[in-house]
Amino acid sequence: MQRFLKWFAVLTTIGMLFVLLGGALVTKTESGAGCGDSWPLCHGQLVPSNITPELIIELSHRVVSGAVGIMVLTLSVWAYRAIGHIREVKFLSILSFTFLLLQGLIGAAAVVWGQSDAILALHFGISLISFASVFLLTLLIFEVDRKFSVDSVQLNKVMYFHIYGITIYSYLVVYTGALVRHKSASLACPDWPVCNFDNPGLPTTTYEWIQMGHRLAAGIIFIWIIIAVIHAVRHYKGQPVIFWSWVICGTLVTLQVISGATIVYTNLNLFVSLAHALFISCLFGVLSYLILIASRCRSKKINSASDINKQDNDPSITS
Repeated sequence: MQRFLKWFAVLTTIGMLFVLLGGALVTKTESGAGCGDSWPLCHGQLVPSNITPELIIELSHRVVSGAVGIMVLTLSVWAYRAIGHIREVKFLSILSFTFLLLQGLIGAAAVVWGQSDAILALHFGISLISFASVFLLTLLIFEVDRKFSVDSVQLNKVMYFHIYGITIYSYLVVYTGALVRHKSASLACPDWPVCNFDNPGLPTTTYEWIQMGHRLAAGIIFIWIIIAVIHAVRHYKGQPVIFWSWVICGTLVTLQVISGATIVYTNLNLFVSLAHALFISCLFGVLSYLILIASRCRSKKINSASDINKQDNDPSITS
């Protein structure tokens, strides 16, 4: 049974990646109105008569999201029943399905009633939280057989700061990137890293400000993650989980920056754009795993301190 649960968890995690990339594809191809203003049907029909590329993309995304939603719900219940004794499982089970349902409702509301670009930009971030929850559930399922464990990990204050700070800040970067897409500002600046080599001053339009604001946010997280990687290399070579997690983060954020620049110079190439969304999704997943490790380390410290206080206050324990 445990083996089947592992396979199902992996498939569900991959399915969530398809949901994320499918949403990005809908936005990048401007296929959000491919099914008109009806949901869940297309143009009010179960089998649409007027097939267009936009309709195929939008309808495919709806079908995939619905199927993966059932998989996430199944995984949540299955994981809770199988490994519910692990303290994070209940929270992640609820979080994964709740946020996937929320992103579906936001998508439906956007189709039926329309939404502002600022609200629509939240769509990708909400899906990202659901993906991270499913990813962590999968790791917890594989952790049960003790082939790997984070119980021996110890973190210093600097590493706590990097883990919590970068993860929270990465969500802001994700939002600015989503806002760039929904505002159709991806090609507002013809050059990189500055907006325009011929006129290297401050942005002159709203679209240029949105694009350059995202680039600034992305530049900061790139530098911050590299600093965290250097700290991990110096102090955590003896803790492979932390060391390799940050090496992976450094690799993903570098690929993210390269793909972002390539988007500009390839005139919004679709495959490069989807790779851009894939890299940030994987990066957020690894950062979420580091959050899980940090929360366990902090909980372990609190429990240890509590045990010491109990021993100090127990008159039956003599020196």
